[in-house]
Amino acid sequence: MRIGVFLVAAGFPGMAPGDVLRDTLEAIEAAERAGFDDAWIAEHHFMSYGVCPSAVTLAAVALGRTSRITVGTAVSVLSAQHPVALAEQAAILHHVSDGRFRLGVGRGGPWRELEVFGTGTARFERGFPESLDLLCTALNGGPVAGDGEFFRFREVTMVPQARMSPVVACTSDGTVRLAAERGLPMLLGMHIGDDEKAGMIAAYEAYAAGPAAHIGAALGYVADSTEQAVREMRESLPRWLGPGLAGYVPVDGRPPPRRDIPEYVDLLCRIHPVGSAEHCVEKITTTAARTGLRHLILMVEGAGDRARTLENIARLGAEVLPAVRQRGQGAA
Repeated sequence: MRIGVFLVAAGFPGMAPGDVLRDTLEAIEAAERAGFDDAWIAEHHFMSYGVCPSAVTLAAVALGRTSRITVGTAVSVLSAQHPVALAEQAAILHHVSDGRFRLGVGRGGPWRELEVFGTGTARFERGFPESLDLLCTALNGGPVAGDGEFFRFREVTMVPQARMSPVVACTSDGTVRLAAERGLPMLLGMHIGDDEKAGMIAAYEAYAAGPAAHIGAALGYVADSTEQAVREMRESLPRWLGPGLAGYVPVDGRPPPRRDIPEYVDLLCRIHPVGSAEHCVEKITTTAARTGLRHLILMVEGAGDRARTLENIARLGAEVLPAVRQRGQGAA
């Protein structure tokens, strides 16, 4: 079983974005020391929910500061950038890190970056399959040309060449089918629980020619007791989620998304490994059994404080990871 960390670069109130980015890098270094398999960096634009606008850039710095851990993007927003340019950046990181980089991509949403970067809502609404196919072709080591609705260009040879397959963030049946038909693994979000994740994996398998090594995201926080862990998340998470989620502003006038923050925090604490070490181990192994997932990434920044994040990473590494892996070996 692979266990990684998921870094949103969460902009809690009172935290300067530059400090958050430095703390995110420190968290990745701590995750390597603690024995995690990988670290995944989120990308957001023009909002405090996540203050990293280029997951690839931050991943490059993280790879330079580490020697063992895999670093990935969860995710690079494909609707807001050129797929071939993203493939070039991924290829660089693949080569200079000796294969420790993984690219995760997603469709994103109808947010302001579509206007700012000039890609437009039409590409968000209709262009994701075309963008994904160009990205996969560019990452397959051969020549690539554009002859579709959104990209038209003559054939070019990728330099440097790299053979990689992206992970695709999936939140709808259409994206599940798209990933399945291309044989690409899914990244499943932390907003859904085991039953929903299992249902999406079952749908994937109905469309796909074979299985894939999917990844599931979850909130991960350990304390001396489950009651303490839940109490601390109820205190800290709303401070981030309230203003953070309000930053999702549609570019085309459609109503912004709404979520009951306390209810959402309770959901996250209920369905994810938030609690004592024993509780976290049980939650992770139960998720693996119910969903078939063998790769989880834990959002570890929930306390909203650098020192507590580093402590959380260290405790998860010392008290949870060994027990999860031991159970996994026993099941095998």
